[in-house]
Amino acid sequence: MTSAVHTTLALLLLILVGMLLKLRIKKKEQMTGIKILVLSIALPAMIFVSLLKIQVDSSLLILPALALLFNLVLLGSSRFMLALTGLSPSSRQGRTFMMLLPSLAPGLSCFPFLMEYWGEEVLAWAALSDVGNKVFVLILLYLLAMHWYYAVQKDTADHGESRLKSLFFSLLREPVNLVIIVALIMLNSGLSFDSLPLFLQDSIMKMRSMMTPLILLYIGMAVSIKWSQFRLIGMLLCWRAGFSLIFSALLIALFSLSEPGVVILAVAFPLSAVSFWPFAHMTAIRAIEKRNGIEESNSTFDLDLGLGILACSLPLSTTLILIVSSSGTTFTSPRLLIMLGILLLVASFIPLVVHRIRIGATRREAETVV
Repeated sequence: MTSAVHTTLALLLLILVGMLLKLRIKKKEQMTGIKILVLSIALPAMIFVSLLKIQVDSSLLILPALALLFNLVLLGSSRFMLALTGLSPSSRQGRTFMMLLPSLAPGLSCFPFLMEYWGEEVLAWAALSDVGNKVFVLILLYLLAMHWYYAVQKDTADHGESRLKSLFFSLLREPVNLVIIVALIMLNSGLSFDSLPLFLQDSIMKMRSMMTPLILLYIGMAVSIKWSQFRLIGMLLCWRAGFSLIFSALLIALFSLSEPGVVILAVAFPLSAVSFWPFAHMTAIRAIEKRNGIEESNSTFDLDLGLGILACSLPLSTTLILIVSSSGTTFTSPRLLIMLGILLLVASFIPLVVHRIRIGATRREAETVV
């Protein structure tokens, strides 16, 4: 077997172990603890090492800008897609989808595969790209959520300025963002990873080595699908993946990207799972609504649907990213990406067409009986 096959089997085995380990996870706090360990220690250590081993120049600033552009384009397209499905973008379910679909969580779904198959330089580029996505999910989506809350509840008493300020500081305090800032300052000062004391290098490298196993175990433990919601969620996530592939193909063609690692980054990053941050915003707004005595049926967002989207998105995204990352340069052709994207878009509409055909048949039967 080739090294790529060996690596893929090893990664899949870790995910399987995580799924088996889920049988021993009895409390939600245990899952949360593993996630905090990944996002606060292992992932920052890996990104810190990767950034200090590449040459960073001003041209790389386009990466977070492109990531933010993708978030915004996907947000606008989500509204159009929801209308096609017959789900109103101004409904509880529609607002929930629009909060989650444009968001990205590359740390849990994309980074480990880029690291394993394409190395530290590509991972560093992905970390820089995620800065734009973080601005979108932490700040812009919070503003959008509050706008919808005020529009739906007609509430002007709690303006949320203090929470917006705390979100801004949480963006700066987040370990991943802190290590990016520190690494960029060191690079600008002419320092490298080898400039650090040996004991510190050794500690960081040990923390770095935890990332891939921990993330894959977490993915296995987090797999959870509610079949009652699967049709609509699966359809929209399939559409999201197809849209992402077409966006990546246009990006590759527009900038004439040819370096394999850069092209794979452009394909894999937009396929990342949806982020937990929008769900956190929705949860905070629901807490405000509870204090104001607002019933769940009249709430701004549907939190149960949000959990279902999160649960379905992670396994789908990691599967697609694993396929892209492990296939060498197979998915670097814009023409192939557009064809696959169109195929996924068509597949996403199949459940909708079947559903409408059934509704039409049921109505005709009822009319015949009458």
